[in-house]
Amino acid sequence: MPPDRRLLLIYAIILLDVVVGSAIGPSMPEFVRGLPQPQLWLSVGTGLFLGVQLFSAPVLGRLSDGYGRRPILILAAVGTLLANLLLLPVRAGFLFANRLSDGLTNGMYATVRSAITDISPREQLFKNLGIEGAIISLGFVLGPMAVGVLLTVLAVPPGRQARYIVAMAVGLAALNVVLSLLLRETHAQRGGVRGAELRAELGRALNVFTLWTRLATKDTPRRGLRAIVLMQVALTMSTGYYFYFVAFASLGPLHLDARQLSYYFMFFGSLSIGINYVFYTYLADRINQSKAIFWLALAGTPVLAGYGLVGASWVALAVLTVVDCLTLSLIQGLLEGLLAQRTTDEDRGEIFGLNQALQGLASFATTLVFGGLSVLDLRLPFGWFALCLAAVAWQARRGLQPAELPPAPLPR
Repeated sequence: MPPDRRLLLIYAIILLDVVVGSAIGPSMPEFVRGLPQPQLWLSVGTGLFLGVQLFSAPVLGRLSDGYGRRPILILAAVGTLLANLLLLPVRAGFLFANRLSDGLTNGMYATVRSAITDISPREQLFKNLGIEGAIISLGFVLGPMAVGVLLTVLAVPPGRQARYIVAMAVGLAALNVVLSLLLRETHAQRGGVRGAELRAELGRALNVFTLWTRLATKDTPRRGLRAIVLMQVALTMSTGYYFYFVAFASLGPLHLDARQLSYYFMFFGSLSIGINYVFYTYLADRINQSKAIFWLALAGTPVLAGYGLVGASWVALAVLTVVDCLTLSLIQGLLEGLLAQRTTDEDRGEIFGLNQALQGLASFATTLVFGGLSVLDLRLPFGWFALCLAAVAWQARRGLQPAELPPAPLPR
């Protein structure tokens, strides 16, 4: 069966969004370099970016169920463009404004996964969501690659690198607005959202303590939503190292500048693309996913601890990165596939939105932890990340009930 053209366009939108975000990443230390404890301020920026998703993700997910996925993706693309325009003055205050603004529309990934699930035949669901993971990895390659080419070809001096990087990101974000406008709707059963419902949704979203209760109302013992989301929460806390790594690598013993960081992310992303594609195309739907998550998390736990011990060794960093790509980097797609199997057309956006909000809460919490630990010692956060991944292994060891699958949708 040939792929739906909308699926290809969704992948392109994801790719450009990740390219923009990953291109900006290596420049962020420049915004806070003159501040005391710069690693702490980078953590504050990350906390702002993730914290606002606590309420934006459920609202966007609910709106996508009522009005469709396309309007939300357009809104997210425009939001990313405006947020990156805020970075053109290379000042710490503008970085924090960018993190706050960009986080408001970054709830789009709940909508993206809903859209992919909308148009994916059940037998291709793991593959298509796995390819989404590979596309994200590709973005993490192309973003730093573009930065490396830009800074090398134009011979940009260190003091001006951030401005050039941001200008490139703004151009790519504008292109993503165009792609989003070209996307045809994937969600056929749209009933709108009344004003009172939207106000109630926003009120519930602002009260983060209701997130778990709302998920529980959607769950049954056989559906198993909460068990999967708990594993995703623990995994999200462990993958906080993605956000921390730039600060660690630039301010720690490695002392990487923006160009060197871009080369590293090219290496990491290239490996991840190939491994994710092979795994999700040929293996993911043929194995016991719960057992696979357990073994991958168990094997990945010492990898996270090891990152804090690499010192200035590029060889040690490369070895750990390879094992990382073969273990913990594969877990997210498995969990997304298990969760997608347990959603319906009526509540898909809402469930993905609640899941992303809970992950946002986990990200915010882990940011506070690794920010505080980094002030004591730059290596300590990796011990925290390893403990969180061990919690994923423990939860997966308990196993999941077989999915209570919704009936297959009628052909469109």
